[in-house]
Amino acid sequence: MKTISAILRARPGAEDTLRAALLDVAAHVAENEPDTVGFFVSQDAGDPTRFTTYERFADAAAMDRHNGSAAVARFFAIAQPILDGEVVLVTADEISAR
Repeated sequence: MKTISAILRARPGAEDTLRAALLDVAAHVAENEPDTVGFFVSQDAGDPTRFTTYERFADAAAMDRHNGSAAVARFFAIAQPILDGEVVLVTADEISAR
């Protein structure tokens, strides 16, 4: 299982736009990506400008299909101008799951 953890920060005032863009990707994943095993989006309770995603893929090919999708391209087109700093990405091999 391949995973991606991401931390994103919206510029102040752009939280709703980033949230909506992330939820659009989540909806696309649910409807179109059977090999994306999980796609979780969280908004920091103490800092509403900070979001995290945790993404689980059946294999590297599924991860590549997701990352190359039109939905992800649309997300970054929306997010790029409203991000406050670089996106922190960690791509990993899952070693334990409950």
